[in-house]
Amino acid sequence: MITKTFKRFENKYQLSASQLKQLMPLLLTQMKPDDYTKKNDGYSIYNIYYDTENYDIIRHSLAKPYYKEKLRLRSYTIPTSPDDQVFLELKKKIGGVVNKRRAILRLNEASRFVSKLEYPKELNTINRLVLEEIEFFLKNHLVTPKTYIGYQRIAFVGKNDPELRVTFDYNLKSRQHSLSLEKGDFGHSLIPADHYLMEIKILGAIPLWLTHALTELEIYSSSFSKYGKAYKDYRQQSIGKLINLPIYTNDQINSKLTPCVNN
Repeated sequence: MITKTFKRFENKYQLSASQLKQLMPLLLTQMKPDDYTKKNDGYSIYNIYYDTENYDIIRHSLAKPYYKEKLRLRSYTIPTSPDDQVFLELKKKIGGVVNKRRAILRLNEASRFVSKLEYPKELNTINRLVLEEIEFFLKNHLVTPKTYIGYQRIAFVGKNDPELRVTFDYNLKSRQHSLSLEKGDFGHSLIPADHYLMEIKILGAIPLWLTHALTELEIYSSSFSKYGKAYKDYRQQSIGKLINLPIYTNDQINSKLTPCVNN
């Protein structure tokens, strides 16, 4: 989990618990749990997503542009100290290819960098290069913490192809308040309790055996963004707080559009 650079295709699918139960035996013929899943029966991921005041970054992303990017702070434990390790990540998607850069920092270092562009005193070459890239992003986007997203994950890697990775995320939750990792893991659900978000991550094409398994179980690719779903849910929940606009009948609309003619 401390790899600093990723470049791959990511295909997403939403599964029911029944579909996952049927898929798993087929999956395990060619794949095995990764080291973290094998050791702990899975693991947790906690994120803070940064955005502008008007959510310009996620709104741009939801428009499905050729190029998009997002900045997040990630941890695999709930931090209990400012010195706890976290990952500051810049994720880009260019023409379907995902490219992710991550800098390994202490929690207090990450906070100072995002808010003040203050570099840590002790920094290796790779982390510095990643932070320089993130600095460029921050100079072009005035961002603050906007959304928390946490979930559990089980992950698998190919027995003969270590570049093939399949993950299953569940218990997804988000919130737009208490936006620090130290506050803990809570929020409203992003998907039903008995559903899973599967991601196939690979440098090239999906193996034929896996394509056949998905087709047999009628598991189809679907566009899904955790942050995008959290933003849409937030907007839906916020509708009641907006000022009610008057609702006009067709006759009223026509009368307003008809120019007044003086006789």
